[in-house]
Amino acid sequence: MQHPSDGRADGTATVLQPGFLASLFRELGADEDEPPTQEPTEQLPAPRKPRPPGTPTRRPRSPPRPSSPADRPRRRARSGTRPADDPVAAHGRAAALTHHRTLAVQADHERLADLLRRAAQPVSAMDFESQLRSYRPKPYPDAAPDAEPEPAWADFAPPEPAGTDPDQPRSRRLLDSGYQRELAQARLRHQRALREWRTRQADLADSGAVAARQAHEEAEQARARAVQEYNDSLEECRRAYREAEPAAVESLLERALAAAEGSTRDLPAPCRAVFRALTRTAVLDLDLPPLDTVPALSGYRLTEDGAVEPVHRPEADVRADYLRLAARLALRALQAADAVDTDDVLAGVVLNGWLREPGRPPRCLLSVDADRDALARTRLVPDSGHLGDDGVYADAEHDESLLRLRALAAVITPDPYGDEAVVPWGGAAAAVPALGELSPGEFALLVRAVLTAGGLADWSVRLRGPAGLVATAEGQPDSRLPGRWVVWASRGPAPVTAEEIATLSEAVREEGADRGLRMTCGRFTDEAVDLTTEERHQRIHLIDGQGIRELALTHLSLPLTA
Repeated sequence: MQHPSDGRADGTATVLQPGFLASLFRELGADEDEPPTQEPTEQLPAPRKPRPPGTPTRRPRSPPRPSSPADRPRRRARSGTRPADDPVAAHGRAAALTHHRTLAVQADHERLADLLRRAAQPVSAMDFESQLRSYRPKPYPDAAPDAEPEPAWADFAPPEPAGTDPDQPRSRRLLDSGYQRELAQARLRHQRALREWRTRQADLADSGAVAARQAHEEAEQARARAVQEYNDSLEECRRAYREAEPAAVESLLERALAAAEGSTRDLPAPCRAVFRALTRTAVLDLDLPPLDTVPALSGYRLTEDGAVEPVHRPEADVRADYLRLAARLALRALQAADAVDTDDVLAGVVLNGWLREPGRPPRCLLSVDADRDALARTRLVPDSGHLGDDGVYADAEHDESLLRLRALAAVITPDPYGDEAVVPWGGAAAAVPALGELSPGEFALLVRAVLTAGGLADWSVRLRGPAGLVATAEGQPDSRLPGRWVVWASRGPAPVTAEEIATLSEAVREEGADRGLRMTCGRFTDEAVDLTTEERHQRIHLIDGQGIRELALTHLSLPLTA
């Protein structure tokens, strides 16, 4: 039997009740705010069909909950639609993010300013006198065993009888009955006090007080012995330091450098030391901080379209701040090495500042070659103030730390963020360097020491630089180098040409000197050697690298490597 499409056999249309329709729409996530297209016709409910026996009775459906505005966002979320973002709220969130990021950048600037201040603080001298230890005994907390000594008979003995003759024998005085009575009573009191004292001592021994006191005394003796042994070992190290033993000098230097680093422990800048006993020069390798220590941004700003973009600082300011920090760390290391050398063992200090980045070879950003006289006349501690009057960082060209570092004949890279590195004056790889590995200061000291041992005195350095030195000296008439000399020594490996020999001859005539000496770590060309055989250049003497090594070994016992 076929039924009409309306669902009833008699053709009558079935109309759903409003409560059931609203419940169905609510389950499907439809919007109830839309008005119905057709008002439902109120009709009588259809008669219920009889249920089979045993079918559970359905619970009556609850009436639909009235719709509220608070339900609409939730229904939209279930249906997959999102409300349009409020422009005012989005702008507020972007402004808050800009402010938060700017505060973080300002904190980085404050940390840099604090690092610059602390890096400029003077370091305390870590010499041997300051490292000596002293022993101060600690008293035992309970001094009961010492507070009550053993009772002595002198405290109980009665006085001598009055009116007795001092010259009378003692046996006559002992016959006095009153004195004998007092003497017997005193002995009884003394014996009673001894018994009580021994009982208390036994009680203390049983309670562990005596053992505890003995342990305390043994610990104090161990402390005193440890302090004495440390001071003895320190005195032995001092003796080795005065004799310029490399291990003792390097140990003292690295201890002083580690103590100087304590003011900026949050910015590790380790420094290693190698002592060259041949030239009495300390070579320091300083690890410079990473480049991102200096903030590259000045803050953040909000653009017109609501985006947050960074505000970059000028590259020149970033470079200047990093060089300023590196210069202060280098000056602090030089000050620590100079302050610890109270026995004048060091003749000079070479410091190299290295930047070590992952995946790249180390780059030397600064190198200092200073002798002891230069360190003594240079104030190595810059002023703690690094900000200008207007609150911005001072110009690097007028920064005190960089000016003092350049006064020590330092070479500094102009751009630490680029690939511009400098050639270090000396390396810390070998304690016995080759002649070409000597720094300019070491080379100048070596030339002067060799020629002074040969007989030249009254040195007057006219010019000194990375390439070598030019000086005049006087030799006694009875010495091996008599007369007035003009010395030109170069530390480069380039061969000396004939033009340089001619230039030295002119300098000898202008100075009114007797002879000229041309020294080089390399060699001379054949033309230069032939030129010295001519009559007008016969007063010029030549010493190449092999000759310098032989003179150093003969006069100074310095076995320089080839």
